[in-house]
Amino acid sequence: MSELIVRAEKLDAADELAALRAQFVLDDVVYLDGNSLGALPAAVPGRVEDVVRRQWGALRIRSWDESGWWTAPERIGDLIAPLVGAAAGQIVVGDSTSVNVFKALVAAVRMAGPGRDEIVVDATTFPTDGYIAESAARMTGCTLRPVTPSEVPGVLGERTAAVLLNHVDYRTGRLHDLPGLTAAVHTAGAVVVWDLCHSAGALPVGLDEHGVDLAVGCTYKYLNGGPGSPAYLYVRSALQDRFDSPLPGWNSHAEPFGMRPDYEAAPGALRGRVGTPDILSMLALEAALEVWDGVRIEAVRAKSLALTDFFLECVTAYVPLGRVESVTPAAHGERGSQVALRCGDAGDVMKRLIERGVVGDFRSPDVLRFGFTPLYVGFADVERAARVLGEVVA
Repeated sequence: MSELIVRAEKLDAADELAALRAQFVLDDVVYLDGNSLGALPAAVPGRVEDVVRRQWGALRIRSWDESGWWTAPERIGDLIAPLVGAAAGQIVVGDSTSVNVFKALVAAVRMAGPGRDEIVVDATTFPTDGYIAESAARMTGCTLRPVTPSEVPGVLGERTAAVLLNHVDYRTGRLHDLPGLTAAVHTAGAVVVWDLCHSAGALPVGLDEHGVDLAVGCTYKYLNGGPGSPAYLYVRSALQDRFDSPLPGWNSHAEPFGMRPDYEAAPGALRGRVGTPDILSMLALEAALEVWDGVRIEAVRAKSLALTDFFLECVTAYVPLGRVESVTPAAHGERGSQVALRCGDAGDVMKRLIERGVVGDFRSPDVLRFGFTPLYVGFADVERAARVLGEVVA
């Protein structure tokens, strides 16, 4: 038995989060793709069956009131809030991440006020964020300025209206400086929007602590809400009365059942709602979030760093020198919860890894991505993944 296998066993034995693994539906596969789609929490199927058979099947329309369907977007938002460092009443769940990016970015430009006609966007962002930023710029009469996150402070000025940034780079796993960049945007008098898709549920975010204006995120990665589960929108409490959504709907009306022809925005984060909530996926997400009861996000972050450290050590030990190259920062303060390895034949390598029971994913043209979800990934999984990788690329 190798020294790394022995160490993995000891690390798993000392893991304070190890018992959480039993709350997920898993098998013998090493699943390192939770940064794309989280594993199924064991409580979800039974909850969804209850929603379908009893709440919908028996109670039918009564469930909007009796089963709490109508208030689900803000109720579930309050469950997500502590995971991203937000007080209650600032997050509403619903729509996709893309739709919420659009709502947040256009609202940010509107809040910035006259004379500010430039949107700064992360040039390395997930493509959809870039597409939406370009469309939002055209719709609001703004100029779009794509730059890397490190270049943001140097381009901010009197014309800057809004800045759209990713907390963690989806390709490399690089963690960007949310506190520092938020402060820089505020110093310039602009409004910042953060995309938390690859950080929420993996590391502390501190939205309230750092004065973030607006934020969006998905729930199907580290929050394990299921494929296509609804996203969320955070609006800082101090800005809620100024949040002017470009997608006003009857669900965000002050009197949603008044059916008035004129629009009057609801108070608080409810302004982020649009249309009828997607109840089945939303209540599946609510059940999935139960695994977080009593879990400290600081403990999750500590394990995440330990897992990624150990994986990089195992890759160094098992993979032939020069065969792969890590593009994920080594520094803890710059690393999310994934490791990205550059490999010339990455697509073929990932296919062979999956055939061998190690599931990560491939990003064109040459990146192997491995996501580490601390709630269910153990150190033995990490050692095995690196060992199999070494065998596949040898």
